[in-house]
Amino acid sequence: MTNIEMPDIADPAELANPQVLFKALRDTAAVVPLDDHDLSIVGRHDDVRHVLAHAEIFSSGADAVDIGQIRPLVPLQIDPPDHKKYRKILDPLFAPRKVAALREPTRDLVRELVEKFAAEGHGNFHDAISVPVPTTVFLELLGLPITRREEFLELKDGIIHPADRTVEGRKASARESGRRIYEVIQEVVDARRAEPRDDIISGFLETEVDGERLSDEDILDIGFLFFLAGLDTVTASLDCMLAFLAQHPEHQRRLRDDPASIPRAIEEMLRWETPVPGVVRITTCDTEIGGCPVAAGTTVVATLGSANTDENAWVDVDTVDFDRASIKHLAFGGGVHRCLGSHLARLELAIVLEEWHAAVGEYRLADGVTLEYAPDLRSINNLELVW
Repeated sequence: MTNIEMPDIADPAELANPQVLFKALRDTAAVVPLDDHDLSIVGRHDDVRHVLAHAEIFSSGADAVDIGQIRPLVPLQIDPPDHKKYRKILDPLFAPRKVAALREPTRDLVRELVEKFAAEGHGNFHDAISVPVPTTVFLELLGLPITRREEFLELKDGIIHPADRTVEGRKASARESGRRIYEVIQEVVDARRAEPRDDIISGFLETEVDGERLSDEDILDIGFLFFLAGLDTVTASLDCMLAFLAQHPEHQRRLRDDPASIPRAIEEMLRWETPVPGVVRITTCDTEIGGCPVAAGTTVVATLGSANTDENAWVDVDTVDFDRASIKHLAFGGGVHRCLGSHLARLELAIVLEEWHAAVGEYRLADGVTLEYAPDLRSINNLELVW
């Protein structure tokens, strides 16, 4: 195994074009250790799929990621066989038919926001659309008060986008934000126990696993994960897609002229941008990845963004092709821990792209803007557009 130099996370060019780094990673070795960070990176498509497919060897358990939680996040940090019983109750909440019921209220929300924003002729897409659309949808779905959205976003950012980038600072920020997130969810659990509503948390109070009701701890551990995922990943995906389209007028023209191409365009932009760049696993035993020995207890980062741009897995890998034959990317992960909310994410992304391209003509980045991609999830706070 060979070491590789970490990118400069303060360099906008590195963050805006990670595909260059991903190729360097794949060309270096199947497994690349980062001694200074006590972890190893896996970037080749087949190897990433292997890691995701074998939870018995590559655990997503409690030691894999510390993001301010005090117990394992459910179901993310629960490995098989217990993982299955939680997915059995959670998967139906985000099944295609269930998600389809959200289509019209989501479209009404998006249309209202887009019409108001489009009339301005310029502005920050991140602030006007990418943040309020998915956060409003998810807070209503989960049962958290929308009036506290800014507070909740601040808590989420304390974990995912902390102001202090040192290891110590990140941990301290995550601990404090995590503590407050548990408090918020417990408040809602208590309120719904007294007065149930038509939301997910109310439903959890009536849900059973193996004949037993979910405990408050179970609900808090599910809610903690939902809180972070629901308030950030679709926002990051919208940011990445609009940033790409703003710099490629021929692609945005395609969506405007042919709205039916939007679903496949979403899959291709998810492949190319991969807003969640990687996932963390810990080896449960001595093993091999791509012929490289990996010791038990090794922290492994399966780099989804690299797998999605591996020239050995894709034809014309560096071409963003909205007519690509295969859409089997790994932007939503894979294996038993594949993203629970992928159907909801696709619905929101499609509606935003449909309504946005129906409302505005050609758009571009504002003059003088250098996009500032976050070094974790690839969100862009300064997504200033003109049209």
